[in-house]
Amino acid sequence: MTIQEQSTTQQAALGAPLLEVRDLTVEFAGEDGPVPAVRGLSYTLEPGEVLGIVGESGSGKSVSSLAVMGLLPGNATVRGSAKLRGEELVGRSDRDLARIRGRKVAMVFQDPLSALTPVYSIGDQIAETIQVHQGLSKQAATARAVELLDAVGIPNAVQRAKAYPHEFSGGMRQRVMIAMAIANDPDVLIADEPTTALDVTIQAQVLELLDTARQMTNAATIMITHDLGVVAGIADRIVVMYAGKAVESGPVGPVYADPRMPYTIGLLGSVPRLDRPGQSLTPIEGTPPNVAHLPTGCPFVTRCPVRIGICSEVEPALEETAGGGRRAACHRSEEIELGLIHGAPVFPPPAIAEVREEVPREQRDAVLEVEGLAKRFPITKGAVLRRRIGTITAVDGISFDIRQGEALGLVGESGCGKTTTIMQILDLTAPEEGTVRVLGKDVSGLNAGARKELRRDVQVVFQDPMASLDPRLPVGDIIDEPLRVFGMPAEQRRARVRELLQLVGLSPEHANRYPADFSGGQRQRIGIARALALEPKLLVLDEPVSALDVSIQAGVLNLLEDLKVRLGLSYLFVAHDLSVVRHIADRVAVMYLGRLVEVGSSDDVFERPTHPYTQALLSAVPIPDPVAERQRRRILVRGDLPSPANLPSGCRFRSRCPLYAELPADRQQKCIDVDPPLADHGGGTQESACHWAREVVVVPE
Repeated sequence: MTIQEQSTTQQAALGAPLLEVRDLTVEFAGEDGPVPAVRGLSYTLEPGEVLGIVGESGSGKSVSSLAVMGLLPGNATVRGSAKLRGEELVGRSDRDLARIRGRKVAMVFQDPLSALTPVYSIGDQIAETIQVHQGLSKQAATARAVELLDAVGIPNAVQRAKAYPHEFSGGMRQRVMIAMAIANDPDVLIADEPTTALDVTIQAQVLELLDTARQMTNAATIMITHDLGVVAGIADRIVVMYAGKAVESGPVGPVYADPRMPYTIGLLGSVPRLDRPGQSLTPIEGTPPNVAHLPTGCPFVTRCPVRIGICSEVEPALEETAGGGRRAACHRSEEIELGLIHGAPVFPPPAIAEVREEVPREQRDAVLEVEGLAKRFPITKGAVLRRRIGTITAVDGISFDIRQGEALGLVGESGCGKTTTIMQILDLTAPEEGTVRVLGKDVSGLNAGARKELRRDVQVVFQDPMASLDPRLPVGDIIDEPLRVFGMPAEQRRARVRELLQLVGLSPEHANRYPADFSGGQRQRIGIARALALEPKLLVLDEPVSALDVSIQAGVLNLLEDLKVRLGLSYLFVAHDLSVVRHIADRVAVMYLGRLVEVGSSDDVFERPTHPYTQALLSAVPIPDPVAERQRRRILVRGDLPSPANLPSGCRFRSRCPLYAELPADRQQKCIDVDPPLADHGGGTQESACHWAREVVVVPE
């Protein structure tokens, strides 16, 4: 480029946005022709601004940003324009883009373990990015890498810089990715689902760190996520994508308060909220279209409850609506005001069974009783002569019960012992320590025949529906299998399969299809139908909606809520998403390092939490309301879970407890010396394992 051309480019950049994307189109080569993953996406970004890009899986969110970065595979065709400070990125050679990536535009990927090289130390990987773009010596780059690790909150940064990715937790690896991304003071920071696989407490730390990184570098940020609560808390503007196209955009506050595109209305209505526990969820029926075979007209037409004739004929353009920089792609956007058309909601509330007569909890039979349950795993060393060198305490003396028609939510961070607890219960054999009683029967005294009969009453719905369904069998045979095992006649089995499919909102004709023919939400409904086949009394639900898009998740949650009332089911609902637990659970048990630290009714625990860990969990859960989310009190938990092989003395939470840091020395000593038991802190309805338990309101009303 000549000096004159450089001068012309610089002049063009004056007054231009930091990043300007215009009519970006991405197509992948397919067997039947081009597959349009992104269709005419446009947006601008100013220094220091945060843009949230949201939508369901397959909407084109990540592909659009990978196109800007020049990271798409060779079978992708990119057209349109993406200008960084007036400099065109689309069409540049990989050599040219390599000088821009990491220096001017950096990315934080969804899975940090896949993004980091496993055979190089953390410090070497960060130092390499500094050397490549800044030309520093290895010694200077290594010193800078240590400074960055310290800046993002990695303890003992000098020593940890010599460690490898597998030696870090998920949250720590994500911190390393952020350190690497800001190492060269980029102009634009792209965060692609940076908190998806993280616990809510670690998510809060990462989001705070991303905001700090933005302030340190004044970089503009593109936040790609499916979590509308995250966007509400940090973004200035939002772009909602569907079938590869932007269908609504504008400032975050007005879009959340008064969405003008039915898809946006559906997304916001399908999110369970901590601050509105009684609000009905409004699922978006159906699934997103195959972008290789888009329908004529609006791609949302088959799922839209307010479609009219023109919607099937002409695809609406993204046009200005409601003023203030708002745009929506809907033929009826001007008719929609506050989610209404002619006074009626765009998505009518679903019909869910309501409890006719509330029987007091103490008068209902206990379906599951767990007392003093414990599970420990030995740590051994040696290949030939193995010897025990330690113990991992996964579950350590927990007790709870579930009554008829009641849902208990078991919550906590990864590694707290939730899965081990439910596996001990589902085994229906004598536990290592403690007792488990199902329908009044102690499982330790059951013979093989009695155990098989009891399994009729205890069924499980797994986290990943695809992995739990046999792909070689049609769904009718999958649902039929437990009926066949227990000897039900063939004609009755066929009738029962049809009944179950209708019960979970599927058609009896679906019985001859295979799991691969269904969406994720439909597969989870099939898993629920199979679990209900033998008319159980207790369903164990292991993260049943965590793998689903929010619009699909709402339908499954409504189904579970409806079945609980209609069939009188009891649930042991294991989840890390407290918003989901708040929506469906009657009681909550909060777990930390193998112990229960707070137990009580949902209303008590969510509205008046008394344990510092529960308070931190709740304060970290994002709420999809920009006003409420930005006014909330945050209680951050620092660091990761201690190792269950080396438990701290006294209170296990004290090393991360924000309350502990505020206590005088004499009170801190009690936390160090004495392990607090569960004790009443709510007039008999709420128990907490904290010496200094106190109520703190962290969820706005």
